[in-house]
Amino acid sequence: MTAKPALFDGIRDLIAGARATVARGVDLVQVHTNFEIGRRIVQEEQRGKDRAAYGKEVIQALAGRLTGEFGKGFSISNLAYMRSFYLLYRDRTPILQTASGESGARRIGQSLADELAILQTLSGE
Repeated sequence: MTAKPALFDGIRDLIAGARATVARGVDLVQVHTNFEIGRRIVQEEQRGKDRAAYGKEVIQALAGRLTGEFGKGFSISNLAYMRSFYLLYRDRTPILQTASGESGARRIGQSLADELAILQTLSGE
Protein backbone atom coordinates (compact mmCIF):
# COMPACT_ATOMS: atom_id res chain seq x y z
CA MET A 1 0.00 0.00 0.00
CA THR A 2 1.36 3.42 -0.91
CA ALA A 3 0.80 6.73 0.85
CA LYS A 4 -1.87 8.93 -0.67
CA PRO A 5 -0.49 11.95 -2.54
CA ALA A 6 -2.40 14.37 -0.29
CA LEU A 7 -0.93 12.79 2.85
CA PHE A 8 2.59 12.89 1.41
CA ASP A 9 2.19 16.49 0.19
CA GLY A 10 0.84 17.64 3.56
CA ILE A 11 3.68 16.02 5.49
CA ARG A 12 6.26 17.31 3.00
CA ASP A 13 4.88 20.85 3.43
CA LEU A 14 4.97 20.47 7.22
CA ILE A 15 8.63 19.39 7.16
CA ALA A 16 9.61 22.13 4.70
CA GLY A 17 7.84 24.74 6.83
CA ALA A 18 9.50 23.50 10.00
CA ARG A 19 12.93 23.64 8.37
CA ALA A 20 12.32 27.18 7.15
CA THR A 21 11.18 28.23 10.64
CA VAL A 22 14.27 26.69 12.22
CA ALA A 23 16.52 28.45 9.72
CA ARG A 24 14.92 31.82 10.56
CA GLY A 25 15.33 31.08 14.27
CA VAL A 26 19.00 30.25 13.81
CA ASP A 27 19.49 33.47 11.86
CA LEU A 28 17.81 35.48 14.63
CA VAL A 29 19.94 33.83 17.31
CA GLN A 30 23.08 34.57 15.26
CA VAL A 31 22.14 38.23 14.90
CA HIS A 32 21.54 38.54 18.64
CA THR A 33 24.79 36.73 19.41
CA ASN A 34 26.81 38.98 17.09
CA PHE A 35 25.18 42.09 18.60
CA GLU A 36 25.97 40.88 22.13
CA ILE A 37 29.58 40.04 21.22
CA GLY A 38 29.94 43.57 19.81
CA ARG A 39 28.41 45.07 22.95
CA ARG A 40 30.79 43.20 25.20
CA ILE A 41 33.80 44.21 23.12
CA VAL A 42 32.77 47.87 23.33
CA GLN A 43 32.21 47.62 27.09
CA GLU A 44 35.65 46.10 27.55
CA GLU A 45 37.23 48.79 25.38
CA GLN A 46 35.58 51.52 27.43
CA ARG A 47 37.36 50.22 30.51
CA GLY A 48 40.72 50.51 28.73
CA LYS A 49 42.93 53.55 29.09
CA ASP A 50 43.95 54.02 25.44
CA ARG A 51 40.79 52.95 23.62
CA ALA A 52 42.12 52.68 20.06
CA ALA A 53 45.18 50.60 20.92
CA TYR A 54 43.38 48.67 23.64
CA GLY A 55 40.47 47.89 21.30
CA LYS A 56 42.82 46.34 18.75
CA GLU A 57 44.47 44.25 21.44
CA VAL A 58 41.11 43.05 22.76
CA ILE A 59 39.90 42.01 19.31
CA GLN A 60 43.20 40.31 18.42
CA ALA A 61 43.26 38.34 21.66
CA LEU A 62 39.61 37.32 21.31
CA ALA A 63 40.07 36.31 17.69
CA GLY A 64 42.94 34.01 18.56
CA ARG A 65 41.18 32.31 21.45
CA LEU A 66 37.72 32.05 19.88
CA THR A 67 39.05 30.76 16.57
CA GLY A 68 41.12 28.21 18.45
CA GLU A 69 38.06 26.93 20.29
CA PHE A 70 35.23 27.44 17.78
CA GLY A 71 36.97 27.56 14.39
CA LYS A 72 36.04 29.89 11.56
CA GLY A 73 33.81 32.89 12.08
CA PHE A 74 35.74 34.72 14.79
CA SER A 75 38.55 36.35 12.84
CA ILE A 76 39.81 39.83 13.68
CA SER A 77 37.74 41.29 10.84
CA ASN A 78 34.55 39.43 11.88
CA LEU A 79 34.90 40.59 15.48
CA ALA A 80 35.48 44.14 14.24
CA TYR A 81 32.27 43.83 12.18
CA MET A 82 30.39 42.64 15.28
CA ARG A 83 31.71 45.65 17.21
CA SER A 84 30.64 47.98 14.38
CA PHE A 85 27.23 46.27 14.18
CA TYR A 86 26.66 46.98 17.86
CA LEU A 87 27.83 50.60 17.57
CA LEU A 88 25.63 51.19 14.54
CA TYR A 89 22.44 49.72 16.00
CA ARG A 90 22.71 50.19 19.77
CA ASP A 91 20.42 53.23 19.81
CA ARG A 92 17.91 51.99 17.24
CA THR A 93 14.38 50.89 17.78
CA PRO A 94 13.98 47.56 19.48
CA ILE A 95 14.51 44.26 17.72
CA LEU A 96 11.18 42.44 17.44
CA GLN A 97 10.91 38.78 18.36
CA THR A 98 8.41 37.69 15.71
CA ALA A 99 8.52 38.06 11.95
CA SER A 100 5.35 40.16 12.03
CA GLY A 101 6.40 42.13 15.11
CA GLU A 102 2.92 41.72 16.58
CA SER A 103 4.13 40.64 20.00
CA GLY A 104 5.24 44.20 20.74
CA ALA A 105 8.63 45.83 20.84
CA ARG A 106 11.33 45.38 23.43
CA ARG A 107 14.89 46.55 23.76
CA ILE A 108 17.86 44.25 23.66
CA GLY A 109 18.62 43.00 27.17
CA GLN A 110 21.86 42.85 29.05
CA SER A 111 22.45 39.12 28.90
CA LEU A 112 22.59 36.70 26.01
CA ALA A 113 20.17 34.40 27.84
CA ASP A 114 17.56 37.20 27.75
CA GLU A 115 17.94 37.41 23.99
CA LEU A 116 17.83 33.76 23.00
CA ALA A 117 14.26 33.00 24.00
CA ILE A 118 12.76 31.20 21.02
CA LEU A 119 9.00 31.24 20.62
CA GLN A 120 7.40 27.81 20.60
CA THR A 121 4.56 28.52 18.18
CA LEU A 122 4.57 29.67 14.59
CA SER A 123 2.47 32.71 15.49
CA GLY A 124 4.69 33.60 18.44
CA GLU A 125 1.72 33.85 20.78
